[in-house]
Amino acid sequence: MLDFAPVRQKEMTWTQLTTRLTVDHLRDLTNEMVDTMLTLIAGCTDVCVTFVPDDPVANDTYAVNQDEVDLAWTLGHVIVHTTASAEESAALAAELARGVNVQPRRSRSERPWRTITTIDQCRHRLEESRRMRLASLEMWPDEPYLGNFYQAREGGVEMTAVIRFVLGLSHDDSHLGQIQDIVRQAQAALAPA
Repeated sequence: MLDFAPVRQKEMTWTQLTTRLTVDHLRDLTNEMVDTMLTLIAGCTDVCVTFVPDDPVANDTYAVNQDEVDLAWTLGHVIVHTTASAEESAALAAELARGVNVQPRRSRSERPWRTITTIDQCRHRLEESRRMRLASLEMWPDEPYLGNFYQAREGGVEMTAVIRFVLGLSHDDSHLGQIQDIVRQAQAALAPA
């Protein structure tokens, strides 16, 4: 998988991280990320999906309602959140690759997290997301417009197709530790005394 630490620590730019990546790399990275998430939840049961972990620093500034701002995320919540973000990045990346003039906007659809209550739903959501992300790469022309970009804000990162796609993987990566922690807490709470 890509090491996002140098970018997060401002030791490398997004352009430097992604400069040699091809569509084939993006396919491989997508498969690797989804496989990693599936491995992290491999030993889970349905009870793990709705288990509410201890998360004293929970703070969702984008929560739909005020009651959920400080709510610890369940495994189902994290899975729908990460997949929605990666799919958004993939969709916008496909537009950029096709030469579309993209303006800063959202292209996001997130399934209501409370509807995800089984481990099979989590696995299905991850596989569905893999299929959608890989399908988005099939929309890239043979000669993508790799110089096409937009900026979410003035002075911000120039979002090329490759960078926009990789931002979805980076977001996934930023939640891997959270997934591990939820699974660890859930399995510990459910273990026989």
